[in-house]
Amino acid sequence: MSNYQVRPATLRDAKAIAQIHTASALDAYRGIVPDDQLKAMSSVEKRQAYWREAIEYCEPQVQVALDGDKIVGFVGFDRSRDEKSRQTTGEVWAIYAAPSHWNKGVGVTLWDAAREGLQEEGCNNVTVWVPLRNERALRFHELAGFKREMSTAKTSLIGGIKIEEVRLKRPLN
Repeated sequence: MSNYQVRPATLRDAKAIAQIHTASALDAYRGIVPDDQLKAMSSVEKRQAYWREAIEYCEPQVQVALDGDKIVGFVGFDRSRDEKSRQTTGEVWAIYAAPSHWNKGVGVTLWDAAREGLQEEGCNNVTVWVPLRNERALRFHELAGFKREMSTAKTSLIGGIKIEEVRLKRPLN
């Protein structure tokens, strides 16, 4: 049983979401991405603008996890953005917990919320794209039942940085 509450994000949450996204990405990619490139990824303002727009237009749907009244994580999910994917395939676009709350159940709570939301949307499968060198994220998703689709491995440009990613997939039922 989780001590975290999950609710839909509001525009007022965008700054906290951006701060968690930035802090978590910096911690996750330290030692994987060169320091100068990490600095380029650390613009809270750019992420805040992105998440404000996502929340405003519900693309993706964004939910936040609360520890008391403090936002400690977020998830963005919607239909899959992959070309040729079925309408019944959802995608976790982003799932992040504040580094202070890693390994404390926030991710599982957010995953459960995303799974329920995608099922309500009529999805029966879900995918997520994860950087191959982000072992923490790969382990989290594999423990949640996702399987790597190695034939999908690709290089993506994220904030001007080339990152090798792989898609993972699982049924929602």
